[in-house]
This record gives sequence, C-alpha cells and structure tokens, in this order.
Amino acid sequence: MLDYIRNLSPTPNAVNTLIAVSGVLALLFYTTVRRFLHLCTVLDHCPKGCRKLGLPPGQSNLHDEFDPKYSQGVPETSTDNQGRPAWRVKALYVYPIKSCAGVELDTADGVSTGLALDRQFCFAEDTTTTTTTVPRRKDSCQVQQLQEKQLSNWTARTLRDRNFNRMALIRPEIWLPDPTATDYSADLDEIKSQGVMVIYYPRLGRNRIHSALLRLGVSLHLLPAEESFRVPLFPPTHRIATYPTVPVQIWKDRPVSYDYAQHIPDSLRRYLSPLTRLSSSDPALSSSSSSFPALAHKKHSSRGCSPLTLFRVNPSHHREIFRCAPRKASLGFQPLTGFADAYPLHILSLSSVQDVASRCAADLPRLSVRRFRANIIIQGPPAFAEDDWKRILIRCPCPPPPSASSASSSALETESDNGGQSIQIHTVCRTIRCRLPNVDPDTGVRHRWEPDRTLKRYRRIDRGDPTNACLGMQGVPAVQEFVIRVGDSVSVVERGDHCYIKMLAPGEKIPGV
Repeated sequence: MLDYIRNLSPTPNAVNTLIAVSGVLALLFYTTVRRFLHLCTVLDHCPKGCRKLGLPPGQSNLHDEFDPKYSQGVPETSTDNQGRPAWRVKALYVYPIKSCAGVELDTADGVSTGLALDRQFCFAEDTTTTTTTVPRRKDSCQVQQLQEKQLSNWTARTLRDRNFNRMALIRPEIWLPDPTATDYSADLDEIKSQGVMVIYYPRLGRNRIHSALLRLGVSLHLLPAEESFRVPLFPPTHRIATYPTVPVQIWKDRPVSYDYAQHIPDSLRRYLSPLTRLSSSDPALSSSSSSFPALAHKKHSSRGCSPLTLFRVNPSHHREIFRCAPRKASLGFQPLTGFADAYPLHILSLSSVQDVASRCAADLPRLSVRRFRANIIIQGPPAFAEDDWKRILIRCPCPPPPSASSASSSALETESDNGGQSIQIHTVCRTIRCRLPNVDPDTGVRHRWEPDRTLKRYRRIDRGDPTNACLGMQGVPAVQEFVIRVGDSVSVVERGDHCYIKMLAPGEKIPGV
C-alpha cells in the first residue's frame, strides 16, 4: 500500500487546485479569526447599560478645518448660503483627562465647572521630597541622630512636561447610563458609578522581540493596536472607601482628589514612563467581581523612578476661580473648575489659528486647531477679533433648565423668535500660551520650536504678561447649567480691554510644577 502511494504522481492541475483550495481555506480562516477577535474586543469594551458619548469614529466637525475659506472673517450679522449664522460654533470638545485626547461632541452639557466631565481627571506623579533634620541634644553626651521626614506631594503632569508627550495618544471614551439599553440595570457597577471611562493607549512591547511580534499581530489585524482598561466616572458609593483622597498639586492649588491607582495597569505606567523600570516583585491583586478590577499599586524601583497614577477631582473640592473672573455677588455663584489650568471654558477662533498656521507653514504644514485644546471652536469672526471680547452670547435652542435660579435669569434669556435661549459667557482674559501646542495630538511628537516661536514673534499683546503670546479666550459661563450645540450662533455683547493677572508673582516658583 505504501509503495502504491509513493508511486502516485499528481497531475499539475490537481496540484494547482489543491494550492488554490488551501489558499481559500486559509483566507476564510484568517477572516473568521479577525471577525471573532473584533467582536470579542467590541463586546469587552462596551460597558453594560451605557451609551457612548461623542461623535462616531471617523466623523468630525473639523474635517475641513484647513479650508482657506475660514481664514477670512465675515460680518457678525451675516448668514451663509444655507441661512445659518456666519458666526457660529464650529466644534465642541471635552478633555476628560487633562492633556490626553479629547472627545468631540455635537451637543455639550454645561455644569458649574464648564462643559460636563471636562478635565475632571489627571495623571499625577509622586514628587515626594525627603528632608533631613538634626534634633537638638538634650545633653552634651547624647549622640545626635539624623531624622528624615517625607513631604508627600502628588503633582499633575501635562504635555508641558518634557517627558510626557505620549499622554497625547491616551484616548478616553465616556460611557453614560442609558435606561433604554436592553442590558440596563440599576444594580450594575457601571450605573452605580454614573458611567464608565474606557481608556485606550498604544500597545508597546517589553523588548525588541516582543515589540516585533506585536507589530506583526497588529499589521495582520490579529491584535488591536491599543490596550485598554476602564474606570468609574465617579467612585461608587458602596466602594468609596477604597479610593483614598489626597491633595493633587496643580499650579498653586491642591484640590482633594480620589486616587484611582487600583485601576492602573502596569502596561500604562510603562507607556508613560518608558525610561523607568517597574518592580515586578509585587503580585497583582486577584480580580474581583466588580466591573472595575482592582490592580496592585506597583512600586517603582528606587533608581530615579516616581510613582504615577490617575486622579479624579472630588466634586466637593473644585477650585474656586477669582483672577480676572466675575464674583459671586454678580453671578450668584463663584466660578469653579476641576483640573483645567485656570478657567471653566476655553474659546478659540478658527480664523486666528489659520493666521498662525500661515506664518509657520514651512515647519508645520498642517497646524491643527486641536493642538490648542479648546472647548468651543468658532467660525466666522476675522482673525483675532476675539482679543477684546468681554461678554458673548451663544444662542442655544434648548429650553432653560428647571433648576436655573432667578439669580441667573438675566444670563439665560429666552428667545421668543426661535423658542431658544442665549447663554451668556464672560470672556474674562486672553489665553496665555505655553509650549504645549508644540506637541502633535496625532503623533505625540513635540516640535522643537513651533508654533510657540511664531506666536511669540507677533502675539505678545497683553500688557499683563508681555513675555508670552496670546491665542484664544478664557470663559466663565454666567449660569451653572446650560447646553451648547454645534451650529449655535455667536454674538458679541461687550468689548473692552484685557489685562492678564498672572497666577505666579514675579520670581515665584512652585516645586514640581
């Protein structure tokens, strides 16, 4: 029998057929595996009972942001060829984690701190310092002993910090409770925490071989290009004791915040601190039945490495804003913010960004408005027309919130002609620019000079800070609850001069900032 099989000589047609069939089967197997892995990924990343906030993937209201038509301003009261107001909201963004990727919206809810969930989280590094003291001797025979005291300090890290460019590629998704979802239940952890934030970040290998295998798997679509984990939007009340509260340094403030270290995987710490080494001696805690698995708080090695974790600002400890801002006597409340640098809202004109882009095109051919991380991007006004705005109205068709107080009624005016309302925003000061926009939001690469150099050449216009450039305006809403939609009209109520009040006194420095 074996001799018979050995003597078989397949014809060329049979060989070709066998090769073709094998190729088709291999392709079908590969396609099936890809679809299965994609389905598993989608199911794993969709929190139960929730809906995703923001525009669908691949869709953006800034798809044409580089169109030259936005470089030319138009009269404030004009309309476009579709009858829409020429001065209007072009795009809306919230940045749930400070200095990480934003979430683009068509409609944004306003709360006391600005747009809902904007900059309520931040990554912070432990900048604990150790001081050595010599105690007094009670008698001449007592031997002096050195006493060491640790001064614990968690400091918010941003794209301003040279070693944290990669934060630009950390991508949060916001999932909010949806009572219409088929798997909705009030008993779910996702619902008890008022929603979920899924955090994505690029997948990195542990060494060259591992990295090469990962790249191969990603290129074949057998592995996702990103890793992810999820955290609660708010610590659930039945587990709030597991979230320590500590002050986090942001500029001169230290808002009390919830420590989310239990949720941070080691792979994210490696991603954010690629030059540091993590100790692998501490085993991870076993996963619980919670939808938010608790991980061990890994200790860094003692050789130049600092612990890094995620914090969520305690809603009871938001920062009050006073510099350049209206007071409680006029608003009925004192403006608040979370981990934003200074103010609840950041407003930016597309034409102003295009003017800057035209001046640094040799170094940055496509300067995106997203580099400047504004909440409200507007179109229509000429470049830098916003420099002297003091108050603006954004006309919104939503009904006034039932909880709006009488003290805010003058700032939330019902429009009889369109059934909508006008949201008044105090543009309290110009946005003083640092080098953060030098980081490309799509690559995480920091340009050595631009656009900071170009801005400083011709945009040092504020007598309150003549050494730094200005672009955009900082805003304080005159009400604590409101809605803004893409397409809402923008009009100027009051113009006037601005003089920036610096956060730090001359020569003042903050350790770790």
